[in-house]
Amino acid sequence: MLQYVVRRLILTIPVIFGILVIAFMLTRLSGDPTDLILPPDVTEEARDAFRQVHGLDKPIWTQFIAFCVQAAQGDFGNSLRFQEPALSLVLERMAATTELALAAMFLAIAIGIPTGVIAAYHRNTFVDITVRSVSLLGQALPSFYLAILSIIIFAVWLRWLPTGGRGGFWHLLLPATTLAFQLVALIARVTRSCMLDVLGQDYIRTARAKGLGETTIVWIHGLRNAFIPVLTVIGLQVGFLMGGVVVTETVFSWPGVGRLAIQAIYARDFPVVQAVVLLFALIFVVVNLIVDILYAVLDPRIGYR
Repeated sequence: MLQYVVRRLILTIPVIFGILVIAFMLTRLSGDPTDLILPPDVTEEARDAFRQVHGLDKPIWTQFIAFCVQAAQGDFGNSLRFQEPALSLVLERMAATTELALAAMFLAIAIGIPTGVIAAYHRNTFVDITVRSVSLLGQALPSFYLAILSIIIFAVWLRWLPTGGRGGFWHLLLPATTLAFQLVALIARVTRSCMLDVLGQDYIRTARAKGLGETTIVWIHGLRNAFIPVLTVIGLQVGFLMGGVVVTETVFSWPGVGRLAIQAIYARDFPVVQAVVLLFALIFVVVNLIVDILYAVLDPRIGYR
């Protein structure tokens, strides 16, 4: 197992390098940040001094090599807007983003998996049709539209929840539910599909013939054997979750990394954007590595090759 993990970690090196290239090049396509950050009436000498301080006066390949060397040391330079270390600025906001993302993922798993199992067990009944309809609606609604609609209904009309900001449980409930809605729909559909395949297998009929209870058959024998595709979907949805956080945090004024990324993009704050992109990419890679390891835990027939 250790050899498998080491091999997978080595394979992530070209992935991270590709992410570095994309993050560096795409941020440069937005233009010179000097024109956005400095006042329009500033002298050319001040512009040249600004570019020299932040290394923007060097050739592009020299900037890229310096960026890779510094990134390997955890140094993304200072934010052009806040004049603070970019990585420290991102990590300060990471606690809020982690809180929101974990709450959304918890809701998605806690609601999506049981809903999918129940829908599969009651196939083609009213329960199943309702779950499929709601799941289709959940995947069709854009997250920004759902977020705005939630604010109008629950915060403005009913006045049950705050419109935004970070605080206690009630501040977290609305953005976490909005972010989790599409995940619940997807996880429920995948779980239902996998459970339908499993519930028709011979070993399920054998378990019923032996007199095992339906709860044991469905939730232990059935769900465990159907869970690997569901686990794969959950791991892949971490990328969606990171992207959804950007929109959700912006709409709900949640002080996390996603909102910081939007502000940095508008300000052409290269160091902050690059730090956010690389951090999100590392989270995605690590989560998928953990998912691969969990495959063998759920099914010992899967070997580490």
